[in-house]
Amino acid sequence: MKVGFIQFSPILGKPTQTLERLEYLIDKGKHSDILVLPELCNSGYAFNSRQQALNSSESVADSKFIRFLHEKSNKYNLYIVSGFCEKSDKDLYNSSFLVGPNEYIEVYRKSHLFLNEKDFFSPGNTDYSVYDIGICKIGMLICFDWVFPEAWRILALKGADIICHPSNIVLPDLCQKTIPGHSICNRMFIVTANRIGTEDNLTFTGSSIICDPRGNILTQASDDQEEVMISDIDLNLARDKSITSRNHIFLDRRPDKYLDIAKAIEESV
Repeated sequence: MKVGFIQFSPILGKPTQTLERLEYLIDKGKHSDILVLPELCNSGYAFNSRQQALNSSESVADSKFIRFLHEKSNKYNLYIVSGFCEKSDKDLYNSSFLVGPNEYIEVYRKSHLFLNEKDFFSPGNTDYSVYDIGICKIGMLICFDWVFPEAWRILALKGADIICHPSNIVLPDLCQKTIPGHSICNRMFIVTANRIGTEDNLTFTGSSIICDPRGNILTQASDDQEEVMISDIDLNLARDKSITSRNHIFLDRRPDKYLDIAKAIEESV
């Protein structure tokens, strides 16, 4: 199968212009089975107030952005994962959603908020879920979730073949260096779709990346150019969890030794 990403710059607070830019970019990625877009793709990132974030948000049920991606999904018979500024009642969430043909949709809300995101968004209240789309099983994480190995491992244990990772990364190199390690430790494919450009005092680092379960970088974008890139992947690699003939990343686990991970944070700082 084929997986890909779109690396570009959403326009802060101007969703119509962002959709116009995405129109031809998704058309370029139409031969993918799964296409991943950046974090907060419908809104932009560097809000100057919670009101601006609210004005840039949409609810899942009546989102013009989601309807647009559903149309593209149906037209090209592909699945799309995108970041999304989500309004739900009085709360805002930094979310991602998976859309597919026939109005299929699933939503994940970001667990680990980064810097000023804490001023605008509520911490995510969704589980780490894996979605079986027939050809493969997909998990979703968002940007700063990359720091927390527990999230990746839970999705791996639930059977994810591919993690789709919409991002707005501003810390140079760190995430992109870490992604191959998460791929190796969990034996799964990862597609990190980062954005480019500058908003306020933030410069986004691009370098979107696709890694295989052996930590090989299949595709990596530049740090500042708009790009659509696609890789062929062999899902059998993600379903082979053996490191050697006598070592299996799940069967060799010792959960009885990991109980300390749940202790209060003050004990570990």
